[in-house]
Amino acid sequence: MTLGPQDKRNLSDLRMSKALEFLEDARANLGEGRYRTAINRSYYAALSAARSILILEGPNPEPHDGVVTMLGLRLVKPGLLPVDVVKDFKLLLSRRTDVDYGDFDTIDRADAEDSGRITGDMIDLIERTRKTLVP
Repeated sequence: MTLGPQDKRNLSDLRMSKALEFLEDARANLGEGRYRTAINRSYYAALSAARSILILEGPNPEPHDGVVTMLGLRLVKPGLLPVDVVKDFKLLLSRRTDVDYGDFDTIDRADAEDSGRITGDMIDLIERTRKTLVP
């Protein structure tokens, strides 16, 4: 299915709304001392934000590693986003993988707070950039 420009904008807006909701969830979970869930929600907030801008540039990757690749190719390489976005996304993915699948993870409050901070900064940056791409 091919999406037209307005459909892409609508989908981008929807994905950014989800990113903000997931970030709120992460912050609430952090406040409740649910660090694993806070890290999970932080990652999914970043993923939704990344997918919100990628749809405007054409690609619509489903796999998580496809999002990382497309961020690098479509947004970092041309200079729309700094290289740190990919590095931070990989860190968030690694932490999320640890808390979701690891039996002996060592996640603590500091990791959850850091994930939330990284995600908040990433969402702000992506939103500013996204607004330059949406006519």
